[in-house]
Amino acid sequence: MLIYNTATNQLTREPEPRLPAEGEVVWIRLHALQPQEVERVLGDMYRCHPLLVEDCIKLKQRPKLDHYTNNVFLTFYAIDPKTFQTEELGIVVGPNYIITVCKKEPDFLETVTGYFEKIAERMHHTSDILHYLLDSCVDDYSALIDRLENRIEKMEQSIYNNPYVRVGHTIFQLKRELHRLRRAVSEERAILSEITQTNFPYLRAENNVYFIDIYDHISRVVDSLDMFRDSLTGLLELQMSMKADRMNEIMKTLTIISTIFLPLTFIVGLYGMNFRDIPELSWPYGYLYVWALMIAVALGLIWYFKKKKWM
Repeated sequence: MLIYNTATNQLTREPEPRLPAEGEVVWIRLHALQPQEVERVLGDMYRCHPLLVEDCIKLKQRPKLDHYTNNVFLTFYAIDPKTFQTEELGIVVGPNYIITVCKKEPDFLETVTGYFEKIAERMHHTSDILHYLLDSCVDDYSALIDRLENRIEKMEQSIYNNPYVRVGHTIFQLKRELHRLRRAVSEERAILSEITQTNFPYLRAENNVYFIDIYDHISRVVDSLDMFRDSLTGLLELQMSMKADRMNEIMKTLTIISTIFLPLTFIVGLYGMNFRDIPELSWPYGYLYVWALMIAVALGLIWYFKKKKWM
């Protein structure tokens, strides 16, 4: 629990959550707690609505923003850029307190805590805390986008190098992940739009521009996810097209070889017939004649194919 005193500009830590005193702004981090402990802090201590307490206990909500009499509850998803795993984060915003609830704390919460410990006055208002929480969360989205872009570029290069590389399963799995992430991020964008365009109860007017900036960042993330989904579909089509082109080249080569050997086979079959009165049968140069004829026919066909640019 971080406690900021607005009168002395001092920041302190306390192990146990409590109600903020006059002139104090607090941030309480709850994670991996039993339902009874969550209900004690949110329900008994902070008098939160029973539906809000239930949502914080279950933590199985899609991103949303709920307004209650004494506070506001919103859910956001933190994303690990390395594993693409998501962690639901419940945020309770009151006039002088913010409570974050999650089953497993994302790494950026500790980063935000360290930032406040260095610059204590950044906790002067709850909207400041909320801004840094959401901004840090969206920064991880940007890191995820960079990793996705690099991964898709590597897959594209591998398909160019070898059209028969097995990437179909990876592409379909990645498309499912992108669909799941896109659905969550687009709903979070709607939450930020509501915060910036409506009278959010605990937002200072001068902080609105910072939330608009977060909205712009998350909009670019949504656009990037849409672009990546189209790129993955394009990769599958590219692989199929390259496979078809490669197969066409193989069939073309085999057809040319077969076409060259077809008249040669005819010549060999003609002179291989078991008739006594073949004109060239008793000719001393008959064997060389047949070889010269076959070579001439083969070279003539090759010249013709090259002239037609078939090979």
